[in-house]
Amino acid sequence: MTNKLLTQFKKLRHYLNQYIKKLSNTKYLQRNKTFNFLLSLTIGVIVTTLGITTDWATTGTRTLTHNTIGSENIRVQNNTEIHPLKHKISSTNNTIVSEHVWVKNNTEIPILTHKMSPISNTIGSENLRVQNNTETAALNYKTSWIGNTIGSGNLRVQNNIEGMYVAPDGTVYTNSHWDEAAMEAGIYKDGKVIAALGDTHGWSRGGGKAVTANSKYVYIAMTQGSRGDTKEDYPPEGTTWYSVRRYDLSGKPAPFPNGRGWDKSMLITSTKSEVTGLATVGSELYVSDSAANQIRVYDTDTMKKLRSFAVANPGAITIDSQKNLWIIQSKNGSKPAKILHYSQSGKQLPQQIADIVEPTAIAINHQGKLLVAENGPRQQMLTYEIKDRPVQVSSFGTKGGIYAGVPGEVRDLKLYGLTGVGTDASGNIYINSNGFNKSGTDLRKFSPSGKLMWRSLGLIFVDNADADPKTDGVDLFTKQEHYLMDYNQAAGKQWNYKAYTLNAFKYPQDPRLHTSPDGTFVRRIQGKPFLFLTDMYNSFLQIYRFNSATDGKVAIPAGMFVGTNSADKPFITGNWPPHQPEKGEWIWRDRNGNGKFEKNEYDRSKDYPYLGGWWVDSKGDVWKALRTEDGIRHYSLQGIDPKGNPIYSYSSMEKQTTPKIFNDLRRIEYFPETDSMFLSGFTVDRPAFSDDAGVAGSEIARFDNWSKGNRTPKWRIVIPYDSTGKREVSTAAISVTEDYVFAVTVKTAEVYVYNAKTGAQVQQLKPGPEVGSESGWIDIPYGIRAFRRSNGEHLVFVEENWKGKVIMYRLAG
Repeated sequence: MTNKLLTQFKKLRHYLNQYIKKLSNTKYLQRNKTFNFLLSLTIGVIVTTLGITTDWATTGTRTLTHNTIGSENIRVQNNTEIHPLKHKISSTNNTIVSEHVWVKNNTEIPILTHKMSPISNTIGSENLRVQNNTETAALNYKTSWIGNTIGSGNLRVQNNIEGMYVAPDGTVYTNSHWDEAAMEAGIYKDGKVIAALGDTHGWSRGGGKAVTANSKYVYIAMTQGSRGDTKEDYPPEGTTWYSVRRYDLSGKPAPFPNGRGWDKSMLITSTKSEVTGLATVGSELYVSDSAANQIRVYDTDTMKKLRSFAVANPGAITIDSQKNLWIIQSKNGSKPAKILHYSQSGKQLPQQIADIVEPTAIAINHQGKLLVAENGPRQQMLTYEIKDRPVQVSSFGTKGGIYAGVPGEVRDLKLYGLTGVGTDASGNIYINSNGFNKSGTDLRKFSPSGKLMWRSLGLIFVDNADADPKTDGVDLFTKQEHYLMDYNQAAGKQWNYKAYTLNAFKYPQDPRLHTSPDGTFVRRIQGKPFLFLTDMYNSFLQIYRFNSATDGKVAIPAGMFVGTNSADKPFITGNWPPHQPEKGEWIWRDRNGNGKFEKNEYDRSKDYPYLGGWWVDSKGDVWKALRTEDGIRHYSLQGIDPKGNPIYSYSSMEKQTTPKIFNDLRRIEYFPETDSMFLSGFTVDRPAFSDDAGVAGSEIARFDNWSKGNRTPKWRIVIPYDSTGKREVSTAAISVTEDYVFAVTVKTAEVYVYNAKTGAQVQQLKPGPEVGSESGWIDIPYGIRAFRRSNGEHLVFVEENWKGKVIMYRLAG
């Protein structure tokens, strides 16, 4: 009845408007101002009344006005810079998500205003007839997160730490090349993030790998690229400044006479390579310039250059109690790394440390001993007595690090990928583990006796989680981490960091060390656990197996699919992986179980180069969607080999034709239990505005009896997609369970929930107050992953790399 009344009102309003328009077109009525005024007033009253009636007659219609400051350029108060802030999405009206944003008189500046109704655009047949499938029962849900100690606010644990300095009072200063939320350089104290060093992000800026401080200033290595504006003191086109930037101890830039950059706080040290070491003693600042093989010395207050001296390939620096320098000489080709000793004037002293594999950080402790981060197989902090000839007197951390005992299992004293060491005046020890290939921040403070006092974790960047079906979601995996969940705990407290699954020493050819995977599938195949990973461009599918008897918690490289390169050259350029076919595409399987890519382990083919997506079903079959007419590839599992690797081959691959409704297939999910196929992409009726390679398409369709040849959809859903070309609204990723279909949008990070049986929309999820009601953009094709627990509860994991976590929605069963 409501829908019929709504339709009649709409028709009546349309006819009335058309009739009045005809009347108003007569010359007499156009000249009669009184009539025009009364006519306009009458039309306004009628249309407004009908509009209100229409809204009342439509169940649950709501306007989503996002006063979000995001990808558009933003004018900064008292500054002529235009700041491109990409990943800032807030669901709270009139919320300013950056302290640098000026909104005059609190005026709303919406970037997106649209109406979404729970009356679904469900398409039930080829002629695109829209069904009004209304579902009135909303799903109760709560928001949580995993992977970061801090879940909301402007300050949280940064993506990774590449340089660290510990002040005598226990304040920890950090630096890194890149952080999505502009926290390249942070300040930590007592287990809390107390500040970020400002203006390290945007305007072609980045951080670096060195940081130091004295009683007055903080100094960080940073880069400044060109902006096409030399008047504001940016580098000319094609030039990068490698600089030292000075800050006060609160984290604000501290300019100085003849300083460079827009705020005059930068000291340009090179245009060839980055600063690799920083240290202060008295009124002098020491800077490592590795490209020039120089240590440059500056006055800490005026920042004027005082002198320089030669050191081959200098890295991190620390100053001992005699005010002499200890400098890491980084490995150079076949030349091993060393730690060298120099006077302040630049004279090389006879002491050196050569019995070390990969020193990455050094510091002097409160007793005057030298601390060295040994990032080789030992994975320990080594302590040297340096009064005379350097002698190692102790070590800290379990020998072998994360790979000791049960390999991969996280323990308080098991370190991995060390990038920072230091102590405070009380002898407390601070160590940062960064993992391998910048896995994430693991910053720990220990008492002098070695007891863990606090730990700050920032483990997630461009990543998503998936649940182990055997443990009903108690075990979660991301691309490198394993979490143990306790769903009885409060939001953000449910996750416990259980294991680091990458072994860089035993498996140096692990694809995670050479690529940037981001989408995770966890599968049980014949009862055994497997991990499958994709990347941002759908260019590959990596496969990992587990063997607790030989490798503990480590994920062992087992196989890999890659796509076809569009040119006649190897799909992956460079020196990795060895022995890959010269052209075409390939499947690698680790036939001898050693985790290495060897000549006889490739299966070769050549296919269409443009991929839409990957899927691994519950039986272990691999599906691939190509953006062409015969675009579905089905690689049925051929068994598990004696080493535990799943077997796939091109000879057993089946080509399947894309259903006719699609002209550009993007995502694919097949469920053998019900023989149901879910496809998304651009359709003949709703094509892409342009290539739009990163999105999931304009529609999702369900096909039952797929294996029997049925290609007629049970339903079709129109999902958010901006066909105007403005790209304000688009769907990034989808995920399907037996109950629901989930779709998440790119810029607004909203999750649309549809009934998997009918296609009707039943809910729309937004980040809740637990995560500050905000999220970054969805950057990856598998930025959403849903899992149904045995009690009917749904866990929905959504990528959130802006502030370094995975958002988790919990939908009551």
